[in-house]
Amino acid sequence: MHRPPAPETSDDTLAPALRDVRAVVFDTDGVITDSARVHAAAWKTAFDAHLRAHPPEDPDRRRPFDVRDDYLRHVDGKSRLDGAAAFLAARGIDASDETVRAVAAEKERLFAERLREHGVDAYPGTVRLVRALRRAGVPRAAASASRHAGELLSRAGVLDLFDVLVDGGEAARLGLAGKPEPDLFLEAVRRLGVGAGRAAVVEDALAGVEAGRRGGFALVVGVDRAAGTDTGARLLRHGADIVVRDLAELVVGGAPK
Repeated sequence: MHRPPAPETSDDTLAPALRDVRAVVFDTDGVITDSARVHAAAWKTAFDAHLRAHPPEDPDRRRPFDVRDDYLRHVDGKSRLDGAAAFLAARGIDASDETVRAVAAEKERLFAERLREHGVDAYPGTVRLVRALRRAGVPRAAASASRHAGELLSRAGVLDLFDVLVDGGEAARLGLAGKPEPDLFLEAVRRLGVGAGRAAVVEDALAGVEAGRRGGFALVVGVDRAAGTDTGARLLRHGADIVVRDLAELVVGGAPK
């Protein structure tokens, strides 16, 4: 069940890592909201059904979609079409436009169904950080390859915490390249009126931190919520300057909510 964000307090301040930053761009799924788990579950259902119907010749490639490793490696942070194509190609399955679109459409249907049924929440630590940035006068943008980003943020009760939203619909309209290209993030900071060299990107996807690095952002923050894995090390290798488990680590002062 959806939980509204905690009431705001005024005793959090920014950690030293963010004190010279003049704008921050946040990825949406897995960074602002817990919707990454819903995306991963929808991908698993769609991919596993396709694997059963069209098993790869190599038995080792017939294993089910893994909601951690395969999600992070192939689809996290990417558009639906790019993610579907990447996973199918990795398993040696037909990745023609028709097949990719069919699998992506099934994933979209499943995701929308689960979103209607269960909703999503914003991570409390992220809300703390975004509110601390707002009090400090630092502009904030939300960015996502998903066309659902605005709906997700609205359902989670945090849309009004961001000055700018650049979602998958805007990316398609403007012809922005997908991650790991930095186009989405560069468009977000352009709308905030701050150069990338004075801004930060916050991401949980390998393609996302690589995009931040390619875009020349002053600080790339990786978010690793997968305890007990090597995700943090992989985020660092792909371009993160620092990795945190929760974005509350980037505020100092008040009691955690």
